[in-house]
Amino acid sequence: MEKFSTLEGVAAPLKIINVDTDMIIPKQYLKTIKRTGLGKGLFSEQRYKDDGSENPDFVLNQPAYRNAKVLVAGDNFGCGSSREHAPWALLDFGIRCVISTSFGDIFYNNCFKNGILPIRVSQEDLDKLFDDAERGANATLTIDLANQEIRGPDGGKVKFEIDPFRKHCLMNGLDDIGLTMEKKSSIDDYEAKLKKERAWA
Repeated sequence: MEKFSTLEGVAAPLKIINVDTDMIIPKQYLKTIKRTGLGKGLFSEQRYKDDGSENPDFVLNQPAYRNAKVLVAGDNFGCGSSREHAPWALLDFGIRCVISTSFGDIFYNNCFKNGILPIRVSQEDLDKLFDDAERGANATLTIDLANQEIRGPDGGKVKFEIDPFRKHCLMNGLDDIGLTMEKKSSIDDYEAKLKKERAWA
């Protein structure tokens, strides 16, 4: 998993509440177990018209936001089913941070396992960040995980809280497998000891 320390990039405003995982990545894209290639399906029912052409009104199709790295979203983002394809699709599109007032629990946990930082902020701070994000190409935010703050284009700062263990995992690029591999020497020692004790096995 890629390490997350400081992220600087354009923030796209998605002023929709209760965005569920089916909206993030519709069911027809769930046939794959690969984490790549899902970016094209991200918000596909909003990004594309019935004939397959782009919907110019959807925020991620607008020139200023095509390369967004941050998503500023309405309340209860990622609710609904537990599909892990939702963070996979966001990551494949290039989004590494989602900011909202609240998240669906399973989606929130899946983000950390896939290198995405979900940040909870107050409604007041979210409104400020929406204002920043609506500046288009000038909507650059800096997400500083070490100092737990979001810096806006005018120098304004929003502080955020994060579980210390999850912060450690993101900053060191540790998913579940990476965490296990941190204990590799202890595992090897135990296996060697077991082999001696149970030579007959």
